[in-house]
Order: sequence, then structure tokens, then C-alpha cells
Amino acid sequence: MPGGITLAPGAARAYVANQGSNTVSVIDTATDTVTGTIPTGAGPSFVAVSQDGTRGYVTVSGDGLVSVIDTATNAIIANIPVASGPAMAAVTPDGTRLYVTQQAGNTVSVIDTATDTVTGTITVGGGPLGLVLTPDGTRAYVACLFSGAVSVIDTATDTVAATIPVGGVPILLAVAPDGAEVYVTNVATSTVGVIDTAANAVTATIGVSGQPRFAAVSPDGAHVYVANSLPDTVSVIDTATHTVVENIGVGDGPTGIAVFPDGTHAYVSNSEAGTVGDMATTVIPDHGRTAGGTTVTLTGHHLANASAVHFGAAQAAITANTATSLTVTTPAGSGVVPVTITTPGGTGSLGFFYYMPLPVLTGISPAAGPAAGSDQEIVITGRNLAGAIDVYFGPTRAVIQASPTPRSPSGPPVPRGRAASPSPCSPPAGVPTG
Repeated sequence: MPGGITLAPGAARAYVANQGSNTVSVIDTATDTVTGTIPTGAGPSFVAVSQDGTRGYVTVSGDGLVSVIDTATNAIIANIPVASGPAMAAVTPDGTRLYVTQQAGNTVSVIDTATDTVTGTITVGGGPLGLVLTPDGTRAYVACLFSGAVSVIDTATDTVAATIPVGGVPILLAVAPDGAEVYVTNVATSTVGVIDTAANAVTATIGVSGQPRFAAVSPDGAHVYVANSLPDTVSVIDTATHTVVENIGVGDGPTGIAVFPDGTHAYVSNSEAGTVGDMATTVIPDHGRTAGGTTVTLTGHHLANASAVHFGAAQAAITANTATSLTVTTPAGSGVVPVTITTPGGTGSLGFFYYMPLPVLTGISPAAGPAAGSDQEIVITGRNLAGAIDVYFGPTRAVIQASPTPRSPSGPPVPRGRAASPSPCSPPAGVPTG
């Protein structure tokens, strides 16, 4: 049952906390193979890695410990007792301190990494789970699921400087590379809240698919990727517009996600399947209207001074271009087409684009329900439904619970889809216990 997944600095290795087997798996990212398995105590939930890559810190929720891994030998060299239910951890940029949330209580522990001892305890909201540090290390943001808020810690004084109401059972967090925004996944409402770190206030709320878990931000800050454990998808959020531009079908029960430094792919831990998937992020979104006009971000290497981008035989309009990304507007087309880029160095392929006809609805069951909404599942049938981003009942957004069939270059996606009826917010089952 893999959960949290972390890339070491430089991304040569990935560490996966396996709650079901009480182990941490070590993945060689060059070969996508498991090269080590580290036994831990009961219920490992996350691994934080030091900036120099020499130490890994495993939160062991069942035993109330943080275990320290020597990454050179894959051996646990210390166990640090903390308060009950340690869940998430983050190392400061200078490597001197480790912050750890205690989901079973209302505290965050501060650990001195030189002595591997707890030097302070900070009281925050109830049920602290997710935690991120800003890139400069001056603040820690803590998602407190029982209090429906995010606590902001000033790391200079280790005191709570602000409390931001977010609602919807906030559980996990991701921070933009420039530190300007923090993204919080809200399980009860199937949303992602956007926190402006200058104002310490929520400035947008974005609907995603059911049961969002970990989120990760692309290196260029253009997209946020959200693992949705119920419909087996990853929602892709455009950070400029705060809208979902794609739902990517992945494995069973996606929970953890980590984006590689070059932005071209991400690891996704599929907790129900017991696997880690490698998800391409080179063409986002990878589908759009047959009439064209879809804005697409292409990610790769050596893309500077691109002279042409083709979707199949048709040329796209380039609107922005750097060495690692392009933004284009799609031409009209149909079917599944390769995406190619021409630069002074030649022509290369980045992936495929899927031209999608308009959805056609043929049925809904049940066709009636209570005016107040409910948690009853509603099945919507029709054609061209795969990759659905939103379902609305009038002005009210529903939660998509079924996953789209994953696409492949051999043909178009097979349509299928379901949606839960809109209902009053209530905490669902299956909130991570750390």
C-alpha cells in the first residue's frame, strides 16, 4: 500500500512509504526499478529527504517515531520519538531542522538534525496532517483537517503567525516554486484551495475529482497535479487560470505524486494497486476540440527558437517559447495525432494529442433526487465522455467518481463516466490516517 513518494535531490532516487508492509522502497529512477527495501516500524507514511541527499526521515505513525535513513547504505541509523501519529515531515533548506506533524493531536515537532532530538513543540489546529515549507524556509504551512484550517508557522520563532480558514477537511499541501502560492487539498469538498502567501488568505477554490490526496507543482509553476484516489485520476490545474485543464487516468487509488525536475514526467503511487506509475507531462492538456483553439503547454528539452509545432500535419500557433517549454494554440483536426516540434537542431516528437468530439449524453440514472442533494451515485451515459473535467447540475458542480479509460496512441479513448450528485459537505470515509 504505497503512500507518500519523494524524489531525492537530483531525482536519481525515489523513496516510497509503504504503510501496508511497514517498509520504504527505494527506486532507481534511471531504470524504474526497486533497488532497496528498508524495514521500518508500524505505518510509515512519508519520507523527507535532506537537501544534500544524505539523510531520509521517515514518519512512522504507528510507533510515534521519525526514523533516520542513511541513504548511502539504506539503513536506519536513528529513531526519534515524537508525539502520537507523526504524518508529514519537511527539512529546512539549510538542513538544520525537521518539522513533523502529529495527526493524532494538535502539534508540530521541531527536530535538530545534528543531534536527532526534538527541540520544540508548536501547538496548531486539530489533526495536523500535511506540511510544506516555503522555498526560503521562513514559513511552514500545516493543514489541520479537524479544524478546517491551515496554520502558518514563523520558523524564526516557531510560533503560529496566522490561521487560514479553508474548510472541507484540508489534508495535504504543495507550494509553488516561487513560494507565492500554497495549494491545499480538501477531501470533503473535492477541491483545491489556493492560498496567497503574501496575504495568507484563500484566493481561489478549484473543483477536482473525488478524494484528492497529494498535490505537486511543476518546476515552472505552470501546473498543479492532484492525485484523486477515488476516480483513479490525476487532475491538472492551470495555475494562471485556476482551472482544471485535464484529468489523466492512472492506476488504482493514486495517492502520492512527485514531479521530476525537468517537468516532463511524474511518479504516482497507486495505493490500491501496490504500484508506482510513471506519468508523462509533456503535452498538457493532451486533448481538445476538433475545431482547434485549445491552449496547450509542451514541456521538454532544447526547445528554444522553435520554428514550427505540428499536430499531425497541421501547424499550431506558437504563443510562448523557452528552452524547456512552449505554449501553442491547436489547429483544427481529428483523431489521435503526433505532436512534433521543429527547432534549429531538427524535429522531434513530444507525444500525442487527442481530438475530442463534443460529448453526447444519452441517459442519466436516477433521473430525480432530493432538492438538498445527496451522496447517491448518479450514472451518466453517452458518447465522448472520457477525460471529463467537470459535471454540473444546473450551476452546481458534482464530484466525478469514475475514472476515464486511459488513452493510448493506438486509438481514441473509450468513453465511460459517472458522477456523484451534489450534496452538502460532509467528511467522507478514507481520510488518510498518516
